[in-house]
Amino acid sequence: MTELDVATLQRRLAEFAAARNWQPYHTPKNLVAALSVEASELVEIFQWLTPEESARVMDDPKRAPRVTDEVADVLAYLLQLCEVLGIDPLAALDAKIDRNERRFPVGEES
Repeated sequence: MTELDVATLQRRLAEFAAARNWQPYHTPKNLVAALSVEASELVEIFQWLTPEESARVMDDPKRAPRVTDEVADVLAYLLQLCEVLGIDPLAALDAKIDRNERRFPVGEES
């Protein structure tokens, strides 16, 4: 099995969409809307769980596959949005962590 990376997954998603002529629909606005819908579907799984139940959700044979699928959907739309907007998601996250480390130094109360 080959090692997965963000660029490979973005390419696979782009090829999948191109093969179905979906590119005209993959505008930033539509991708953000789809991302929001998928994130809401992930929230729905956890909506009425107690904190303890939510911590054990992957032990539930009915919920675990749903969680995995929704996480994949959220990530797919996020990667597609990054591709369309020219954002390197790993670089963006790295920079955000740097900003948060400066904003929230260790030992200081929020």
